[in-house]
Amino acid sequence: MNGYGVFRGLWVTFKHFINTYIQDIKRGWKFYGSKDGIEARRDARVEGIFTVQYPDEKLPVPEEFRFLPFLVYDAGPEGEKKLRCTACGICSKVCPPQCIWIVRSVDPETGKPVPKPAEYYIDIDLCMNCGFCAEYCPFDAIKMDHDYEIATTNRHSNNIYNLDKLSKPVSYYAEIRPINYAREEEEKTAREAVKAGH
Repeated sequence: MNGYGVFRGLWVTFKHFINTYIQDIKRGWKFYGSKDGIEARRDARVEGIFTVQYPDEKLPVPEEFRFLPFLVYDAGPEGEKKLRCTACGICSKVCPPQCIWIVRSVDPETGKPVPKPAEYYIDIDLCMNCGFCAEYCPFDAIKMDHDYEIATTNRHSNNIYNLDKLSKPVSYYAEIRPINYAREEEEKTAREAVKAGH
């Protein structure tokens, strides 16, 4: 029959459209456009419309999602940034594509190295998001971010991140990875208790 294939294709689309609202009602009026509705649409058994209309709608990323590395800093008493990084260079050594460059600070009076970075760069175009830098850092100074929206028109000026662009507070880390942060804090407290006991 002429045009039957077109009709069948339109029927499939229409059926998915109607099923969307039926599923929303069955789930207790969690509509597709709402945060709860989008979360419900992540289920593999979902029926109806399952395409997310990015960038207007975004699926929440899982806690273990990793994208680009960032440097963690603790806020000092006067609001100054206290980077955890000691410029030891382990992250740059374990980095498979070698996209991390560190310059250690030097005391201007004595000329001796100071355990903090003077400069720290990551070329995010080279970064393969493996997470080795965060995994091997002995000071918990580098973590993996959830920010994946890094499109730019000039990669040479915008895609080499420096200390300012890489530094984020520990509160940001606690916000994006609450379970990991709580576990790390418990381990830290336990280690300090053991040290105090000996």
